[in-house]
Amino acid sequence: MQLLKYPRTAELAVVERTLRATASGQGGAIVIRGEAGIGKTELIEQALNRTEGLRRLRTAGREFETELAFTALHELCQPLLPPFLETLPAPQRTAVEVAFALRDGTTPDPFRLGLGVLGLLSAAAQEQPIVCVVDDVQWLDQASAQALSFVARRIEHDPIAVLFAVRGHKMPDLLGGLPELTLTGLGQKDALALLTSRLRAPLDERIRDQILAEARGNPLALLELPRNLGAVELAGGFGLPSALPMPARIEAGYRERLASLPEDTRWLLLLAAAEPLGDPVLLWWAAEEMGIGSEAADAAEAAGLLDIGVRVRFRHPLVRSAIYRAASAEDRRTAHRVLADVTDPLVDPDRRAWHRGQSVLLPDEGIAADLEQAADRASARGGIAAAAEFLKRCTALTPDPARRADRALEAARLKHWSGDNETAAGLLATAKAGPRDDRRQALVDLLAAQISIVSGPGVMDPAPLLDAARRLEAYDRPKAHHGYLEAFVTAMRAGRLGPPELLADTARQLVKTLEETPGEPSTPQDLLLKALIAREIDGYTAAVPSLREAVGAFLTESEQVGRYHNWIALAGAVAMDLWQHDDWRTMSERQVLLVRRTGALIALPGALHYLAYAHVLAGEFQDAEALIAEAATLDPGTHPSGPPFADLALRAWRGDQEGIAALSERIIDVARKSGEGHGLSVVDGAKAVLYNGLGRYDDAYAAAAEVCQYDELGFLAFVPHELAEAAARSDRQRLAEPVVERLIERTERSGTDLAIGLQMYARALLTDGPSAEDLYQKAIDRLSRTRATAYLARAHLVYGEWLRRAARRGEARVQLRIAYERLAGMGAAGFAERAARELSACGERPPRPAALPRDLLTPQELQIARLVAGGATSKEAAAQLFLSPRTVHAHLRNIFKKLGISSRLQLRDLRLDLPEDCRPDADAGDTPGGTGDPREPDDRDDEVVHETEPKVPGDPRRS
Repeated sequence: MQLLKYPRTAELAVVERTLRATASGQGGAIVIRGEAGIGKTELIEQALNRTEGLRRLRTAGREFETELAFTALHELCQPLLPPFLETLPAPQRTAVEVAFALRDGTTPDPFRLGLGVLGLLSAAAQEQPIVCVVDDVQWLDQASAQALSFVARRIEHDPIAVLFAVRGHKMPDLLGGLPELTLTGLGQKDALALLTSRLRAPLDERIRDQILAEARGNPLALLELPRNLGAVELAGGFGLPSALPMPARIEAGYRERLASLPEDTRWLLLLAAAEPLGDPVLLWWAAEEMGIGSEAADAAEAAGLLDIGVRVRFRHPLVRSAIYRAASAEDRRTAHRVLADVTDPLVDPDRRAWHRGQSVLLPDEGIAADLEQAADRASARGGIAAAAEFLKRCTALTPDPARRADRALEAARLKHWSGDNETAAGLLATAKAGPRDDRRQALVDLLAAQISIVSGPGVMDPAPLLDAARRLEAYDRPKAHHGYLEAFVTAMRAGRLGPPELLADTARQLVKTLEETPGEPSTPQDLLLKALIAREIDGYTAAVPSLREAVGAFLTESEQVGRYHNWIALAGAVAMDLWQHDDWRTMSERQVLLVRRTGALIALPGALHYLAYAHVLAGEFQDAEALIAEAATLDPGTHPSGPPFADLALRAWRGDQEGIAALSERIIDVARKSGEGHGLSVVDGAKAVLYNGLGRYDDAYAAAAEVCQYDELGFLAFVPHELAEAAARSDRQRLAEPVVERLIERTERSGTDLAIGLQMYARALLTDGPSAEDLYQKAIDRLSRTRATAYLARAHLVYGEWLRRAARRGEARVQLRIAYERLAGMGAAGFAERAARELSACGERPPRPAALPRDLLTPQELQIARLVAGGATSKEAAAQLFLSPRTVHAHLRNIFKKLGISSRLQLRDLRLDLPEDCRPDADAGDTPGGTGDPREPDDRDDEVVHETEPKVPGDPRRS
């Protein structure tokens, strides 16, 4: 398609800027979106042809290989494997080799694989800047899309560009947040010029106008529609296929062109369409098997359908689909059978199994067994979607009804995990139709309930989970108890949007069920379920011993805890409920570490938010912000792992009204659609903090009172004192008394310094006379023994406010000065402003808080600085934060400049309060050695300090 005469000047400039920046040493990514045939590929080609000095790597999604894990990623990286694979640290190299089936191994950590791919590209880019062209993103296999998205977000300081071309106008979730460029149709003038340039016969004006109208400026439609019309039709308009939608019309045109080609050429095209690897050697082996000679390719190339060179390429993705769909089912099976025959079973057993699976119509246990083994290998490599697809086809080819049902159940489970719940439901129907088996049926019903909760309407109904788990008890006790706990959590998540007695009814049913199946709780999961039931049935104070026992079980270092790590967040919520801040923080740190190691990407955003929330209460806002920012790069705007509660909390403490409003609106919308009432409590709790900080006490009271109506795990612990503060400042003291009485009862039972400190805080606010002062002082004393620095600062604030109102201005200034310095220092803008106003009323001008070194750094710079200060090498820091070493070096240059230092040793001396969770993981193993020597070869100080701009090709400093 030659569109150079009809340039998209503005769009071309955007892509060119990115490529030129890459040629100069700066990385970047663009997602180019638009309908089929709109000119995405042509735009990229024009930009590439106008930019010199870039090495080009290409890959594309293909409709018939969306379920083959890592196919597109392997195609992109293959040219780099021999020269650069050995440059990777051993764990990253292993991850890459396992993913690409170059060696056997367990499931590769997605983060480590992403780092490996990033390392390959970064190493190659040091020789020559690289542009990665990823076409037809909508057909990428999930594993490749995830890895490429990972890379695209971490190349800012590497000479690497990634250009994604995606069909349609919806941004894929994995690419959310990346720069976008949307292509629309050509303007009327350019569209008419392009259409006219391809005509070889007169065109009736009415037909011309109809073609222009229907093509809507789509270049491919403008080129292809006239080719499918004869001279009579062009002149008179008879037979114009206006009934077909545009892409289908174009595809129909390709099918018509196929009909005029020789039979051998059509078979060659079908073989090429059925083999998405684009391997010309494999294609010619298959052609030879069918007796097809090389002359068959001449007609295909002359027709503009196929180009056979280093790789087999179709003129447009629609050509491939048109060829494949035009063939009969029998011919497609023949093509796959031939391709299976010529595929080496030792070199590529999975692709051979896939072709064999497509080559037969009737059940065949031998082929089904091969597909099952391919699914096991794909699952071990982390390709859940591929494993699910293998098992789906395996199910269809399994002759034995019982085995077919078992395989369908496993395929459904994997489809559910990979997000394809519609297909999972169909496979569950197959499993259910198998021979009667009570265990299988219970598992089918359990999975059906899990799918319903995720994809059904906004109703959180635990009954199906509970029923299936009960029936599973006799066959698989651990899975049954997992189902029980999941049922309880489902009822708990429904919160205020569920029936009033939903949680209590669920707890009572669980008590009856567990009495009927006696057995002492033995696992952390069992202890957690027992504790939560006790809290609901017996009440908080009676349940405290069980709650503590459950938290203790998850605090132990054991293989058993690792097995149940998906429940650590729930155990952390129990620790919140007990005001055990240190335990909650420890478990949050552990969960982040475990999730990173297991590569459970979807669970990491939630784990990061739990840890970030602990940092918020400690007044470590920059630490929290860094964790929240990382969660956002993994979960850009969709929040599948739950509401971003730490983000809300941080914005509330900072007094960010606009941010809270926008984020709250999204969370409330999701909560109402999903039926998860706990999301509404998250929002109201954050608003209570926000409005207390801003002095909007009526609004703060309304928000806090809404939360305090519901006894929700974790939330209630940190809202009653907000209610007490708002009530004290809005003459509602008596209305707050019942809530504070319940707070006193629970905090006395907990007994932690944080619990008693917050109790004294709330009581002081509602107390008159001299006894209030004693409560304020006790609150400050208790909170000073904890890491909850944010609440300690607020305790000084409310005590200072009380002293000023008692006309003790000198003493008030002392407390208010402490409060202002601490609140302003951590960034709690609303509360700091309150303290400033009170200080001014006492006749003192608020001092400007001294800037700390950490305040000069961005969240990511702070993370890097702390890791390096703690002894991490650049490679170790890059591995921990999922960046390239070059990006770490670039950030270190900025860090040194901002802090006015010139070495890593000086960075260590600044004492940036390195938290435990940010220290290098001794077990990470991404870099051999890891001594942290500031003078080791890969981390030279002069490389960091004196390199003030990116190195470019030909720069003599590269030596």
